[in-house]
Amino acid sequence: MKPEIHPDYHKVVFMDSSTEFKFLSGSTKKSNETIVWEDGNEYPLIRLEVTSDSHPFYTGRQKFAEKGGRVDRFKQKYNLK
Repeated sequence: MKPEIHPDYHKVVFMDSSTEFKFLSGSTKKSNETIVWEDGNEYPLIRLEVTSDSHPFYTGRQKFAEKGGRVDRFKQKYNLK
């Protein structure tokens, strides 16, 4: 490998925002957030909306309640029916 042309590859914790499922993996992605992992070390935290833990294709079922679309959330926010 040529020196100084490859991005910094380091360990990162990925967290599913909907199920709080976390896993440690290598990545070149950077983050301002950090988290202490099970081994006691601190790693950058990358938040994901969908992972294998929450995606119905991998789990075979829906793990979280339907949050509704934009209109439904707007109506709920302003108590409109």
